[in-house]
Amino acid sequence: MAKTAKKTDKPAKGKPAAPPRPTMDLPTAAVLDSLWSVVLSRREADPASSHSARLLSRGRAKVAQKFGEEAVECLIEAVAGNRAQLVAESADVLYHLLVMWVDAGIAPHEVWAELERRQGVSGIAEKASRSMPLVSGSRTRKIP
Repeated sequence: MAKTAKKTDKPAKGKPAAPPRPTMDLPTAAVLDSLWSVVLSRREADPASSHSARLLSRGRAKVAQKFGEEAVECLIEAVAGNRAQLVAESADVLYHLLVMWVDAGIAPHEVWAELERRQGVSGIAEKASRSMPLVSGSRTRKIP
């Protein structure tokens, strides 16, 4: 009797797993709009009672630093192949990005509109169309 291959959810070696398809049972990106509203509502809250209020009270540089720290942690988990930790760190990155948007006065719909504008445009062509901004406080430009 020949052995039959066991079907698993693991992708073939060297191939990334296909992203799950959204269903009515799964959360959607609408959670980002909701979380942004919560962070926005905490702007004037007591920093002793709200993590978002505490972050926002520390100023833009600290908000940006915290986002950067979370982004690095996310990258580390991605390179290490720690899927569960990558999911957790990704949530942290998105939360801190929303805090940064609130601090900067950016609403999610502005970012969604920019993403929509870019749909159907080659990423290479889109990047080439941007001017090279100066890095703040220096005479150098961002690396493309």
